[in-house]
Amino acid sequence: MTVLAIPEVHSYLDNLAEILFEKEYCATRETARKYAIDLFKNIKTNLPIKSHKIAPPHFDQYGTGMYYASFKKNRNTTYYAFFNKYLDNGETVYLVRYINNNHMIAQYL
Repeated sequence: MTVLAIPEVHSYLDNLAEILFEKEYCATRETARKYAIDLFKNIKTNLPIKSHKIAPPHFDQYGTGMYYASFKKNRNTTYYAFFNKYLDNGETVYLVRYINNNHMIAQYL
C-alpha cells in the first residue's frame, strides 16, 4: 500500500506550521514544522488501517468519490484526511486530496 498526497496538501501542511507558530500554539517554528510533519507521517502510516467513511458532498470541490478518516492530534483537535483509493498493478494507492481539522470543517461532516 502506498499513501501519496497532492501538492495542495503539502502546501496546507506548510501553512499549518506557519499558523501554529504565528498564533503561538507552538513556541518555535521548528516545533510547528515538527507538528505538521508528524501529522502527515501519522496519516501516511495509519491511513490504510483506519476505518473511513464516504466524504459528504461538500468536499467534492477537492475531488469526487472521496473517503475520509480522522486523526486525533490532541484532546481538542482532530484532523480529517480526505482521499481516493486506486488500484495500480494490484497495489492499493491512497491519494490524499485535502486535510483540515474539526475547528474548520466539523459543520460539514
